[in-house]
Amino acid sequence: MRRPLLIAVVTLTAAVALTAQQPQTPGQLRPRPAEGREPEFPQPTIREYKPRSTLVVPQHPVPRAKFAVIDMHGHPFAGPGPVKAEDYEKVVKAMDGINVQLMVNVSGASGERLKQMLDVIRNSPYPDRMAVFTNINFRDPVGPGFGAATARQIEDDVKNGARGLGEIMKGFGLTAKKVDGSRLHLDDPELDPIWDTCARLNIPVHIHTADPAEFFQPIDFHNERWLELALYRDRRYDDRSKFPSFEELMGERDRLFATHPKTKFIVAHMGWHANDLARIGGMLDRMPNLTTEVGAVLYDIGRQPRAAHEFFLKYQDRIMFGKDAFQPDEYPYYWRVFETNDEYFDYYRDYHAFWKLYGIGLPDNVLKKLYYQNAMKIIPGLPHGRFSS
Repeated sequence: MRRPLLIAVVTLTAAVALTAQQPQTPGQLRPRPAEGREPEFPQPTIREYKPRSTLVVPQHPVPRAKFAVIDMHGHPFAGPGPVKAEDYEKVVKAMDGINVQLMVNVSGASGERLKQMLDVIRNSPYPDRMAVFTNINFRDPVGPGFGAATARQIEDDVKNGARGLGEIMKGFGLTAKKVDGSRLHLDDPELDPIWDTCARLNIPVHIHTADPAEFFQPIDFHNERWLELALYRDRRYDDRSKFPSFEELMGERDRLFATHPKTKFIVAHMGWHANDLARIGGMLDRMPNLTTEVGAVLYDIGRQPRAAHEFFLKYQDRIMFGKDAFQPDEYPYYWRVFETNDEYFDYYRDYHAFWKLYGIGLPDNVLKKLYYQNAMKIIPGLPHGRFSS
């Protein structure tokens, strides 16, 4: 009668010994399947492993948006040179195919370059297809009087036809300097005349602060943006001796927004909080002068379809469509996420996301607000002719 007991004790002892060699989760009684095993075949690299999905579900690609769209975060032209009539026409033709009826060029133009670009648009057969924002030059160090001088230039640019300020790029906060060599903080009082002037002129300020939080974290195999950081050296901000932390920049940004409650700020890229909808929602709750847009964060929206659906319903009056990089073949992924309930489909850039997307199935009234109605409210002077109510 003792032999079975002895066998059981030996077996349990061996299992405990093996378990002790492996990390255990609370309550785990034995090693999990495959713990300690290694593949028998050569392992693919992170870019080689592209398993084909065997999932069979309905597919509803959306090549053209259901309703006319205002892309309020557009970068349509390559390079800093003068815009030619043929460049503009090429962009408009591409917009036609995806139902983007108006693009807001937030690459930013000021002074003579702004006037040249607006002349091309006004003298073309398509004078109602593009609006242009002015911008701020942070390439040179900021000293006393910079804010007031920039505010005067913004006022001139608005008189010449600029519809807003931006996109103020991530260099503001990361690399922009003061004349003493210190980092220019987003909430530096020297810049107050700029934000006050925008409030007085009733134009929005489109501001891109920092980059995804993982860009500021150690670049290891726990970082879900590892491949992107490995590909792009200029997106690595984990060195605290060179760059502020993500939270430091977010603090400066939020103080800027709160200090200027009469200025309309458009928080670019959902503030890089599309992975934390409660955070961007809290910002919108606390600060009624904020709106946001969805440029370049579809990978986060599409991986949480139920939470995103509820978020877009709750904040339907505060979110605008924006794409960022003008790649016409990428827009249909946005239409599919916003307009369908499709499951488990590819994102368009594998180095942004290793996961699949899901549709969030927005109702028509919310789609119209997202696609064009909210932009009409926020950005003054946009042409209305191509949009129904």
